[in-house]
Amino acid sequence: MPPILSVSNLTVRRSETRILDDLSWTVQRGEHWVILGANGSGKTSLLSCLTGYLSSTSGGISVLGQTFGESDWRELRLLVGIVSSSVRQMMADHELALTTVISGKYAMIDYWGRIKSADRVAARRILRDVEATYLADRRWEVLSQGERQRILIGRALMAKPRLLILDEPCAGLDPVAREHFLAFLQRLGSRRGAPALVFVTHHVEEIVPVFTHALLLRQGRVLASGKKQAVLNSANLSKTFDAPLRLAQKDGHYTLRATSHLRGPG
Repeated sequence: MPPILSVSNLTVRRSETRILDDLSWTVQRGEHWVILGANGSGKTSLLSCLTGYLSSTSGGISVLGQTFGESDWRELRLLVGIVSSSVRQMMADHELALTTVISGKYAMIDYWGRIKSADRVAARRILRDVEATYLADRRWEVLSQGERQRILIGRALMAKPRLLILDEPCAGLDPVAREHFLAFLQRLGSRRGAPALVFVTHHVEEIVPVFTHALLLRQGRVLASGKKQAVLNSANLSKTFDAPLRLAQKDGHYTLRATSHLRGPG
């Protein structure tokens, strides 16, 4: 069985700058990954490559054994769902949540046309799976940030992806909404048949127990990759964020603290 995702020696160069530098990474079946890295570490560029919006200078990407550039790009993209702020900002205010979910099947923004009864049934089933049945007939403009994230996950699931990328999904959530969303994410990833999750964040506090592996990026390169128990430690995270940090873990949850105060000017 091929891996869910295989990234081989991926390099992205623009002029003299290497944005991604010989990056290799594999996601196997049954794994859920978290990606950590400081601003400018290459996280956004990696995601753009995974979704086909950024061309690499060299290297390759394959999903379930199908390689970008050799397989139908439109079909291959449907295997990779993404939830990000850029998608959230493109939604039409008047669109109903149920319609937003349906639009994911066709990779369409601001869905228009007649809705098939089969799509309506499938979308309601997905709304139940993302614990948002009560939102079906609400317009996008009245949804809270947490509700919007669940609807966008439902939208991504409508295409039946094998890989679901969550790009800083907790950004903009208040502390209570964040905890509710993370608890939901734990339940989603624990379900039988769930897609492989890739969760991009700056905050180790958001790494719920369902995540099995971690990828640490620094200056466009892989600093560490593997099972989270081996990768997530104070030394690696200090290198990742270029600051002295101390990682603590309790009951499967993490906290990160600076071990010294940064000195200000003067």
